[in-house]
This record gives sequence, structure tokens and C-alpha cells, in this order.
Amino acid sequence: MRTLTLNADEPGAIERAAQLLREHKLVAFPTDTVYGLGALAFIAPDVVALYRAKDRPPEKAIAILLADQSMVEQVAEHVPDIARRLMAKFWPGALTLIVPKRSSIPESVSGGPTVGLRVPAHDVARRLLTLTGPLAVTSANRSGMASPHSAAEVLQQLDGRIHAVLDGGVTASQPSTVLDCTRTPPTIARHGPITEEQLRAYTRLA
Repeated sequence: MRTLTLNADEPGAIERAAQLLREHKLVAFPTDTVYGLGALAFIAPDVVALYRAKDRPPEKAIAILLADQSMVEQVAEHVPDIARRLMAKFWPGALTLIVPKRSSIPESVSGGPTVGLRVPAHDVARRLLTLTGPLAVTSANRSGMASPHSAAEVLQQLDGRIHAVLDGGVTASQPSTVLDCTRTPPTIARHGPITEEQLRAYTRLA
């Protein structure tokens, strides 16, 4: 397989990336944190292919990225009140919120009853997500290796393993903070750009 590089600044590039995803291809693209590798969230074989490309252990759940908050009901069975308050404050942004998932979400995305959701603060990512709908997205690296911050770094690890990378320049952050909103009080599952202090201003944490 030859991995195609698409320049996000060129006319039609984002639309081409969206079309590839709709054709059940794997596409890497920039977010506000790191480059992510995406597949259609509701198509189980596409998500399985994503695991295979990364050599990712199948027991690890994958988050779903959304274009905006209006897409939440497509993937979440129930959104706790605290999650909605945090969405209003920190989305778009580097905060992934774990909430109960809809039964239509494949087991390959999350084998348990929950799923992580995020709206990235990156124009290219949100334009792509507007065209595709919810995407299962994980960092565009081989499992256990460094998360990439550029299209070149994606290609160093995944060239020939994925169909395309949408080059949107260099990203400048660490992977998102993950907060489990299915627990009372909510629990930080992964520390990241949104700090514990910032979260405590809006909710009590475990």
C-alpha cells in the first residue's frame, strides 16, 4: 500500500480525505493535540483495521471525535449533567469525556459500556468530521511509540500501513486529558493539557 499525502491547504484535500474514510480507508489527520488516525466509528471492520495498522492491543478502547456537541447523541446513550457542563466549558478542546455509549457503537471501539468523546479545537479536524460524522480516532503512531506531531512523523511510523495522511502542519500539544464522567465523583483517567486544577473549578474530582 502506498500512503497518500494530502495537503490540507489545497482545494478539495479535506473532501478527498473524507471520501477515503467513507470508502472504508484509514486516514491520519491533525488535531489540537497530536495527529490522529481515524476510521468510521459505526463500521466495525474499519475500526479493526485501525487496530491492525497500529499493532494496537484489542482490549484498549478508542475514543470518538465529533465535529461539534450536536453529534453527542449519536454515540452517547446518556450524558451525565457534569459531562454537559464540562462540554460547554472545554469543548472544542483537549478534554475527552467518558460517558455511557449507545449500543450501536461497535465492540471494537469499546468493549465495555462506555465510550470517550471529544470535539477537537482544530479547524481541519472539525471540517473533516463535519463531512464524515463521528470517527473512531487514536494517535497515529505504532503502539508503544511516540505520538506524532506532523505528517512526516506519521509517515515514519505508518507509511504503507494506512491509506492517507492529511497534512495540516505541526501540532503542539500532548494527548488529551481523559475524564471518566460515569463515576461519582468523576475520575481523571489520563492527565493532559486540561489540568486537574482547571477541572476542579467546575466539578469535584475523585
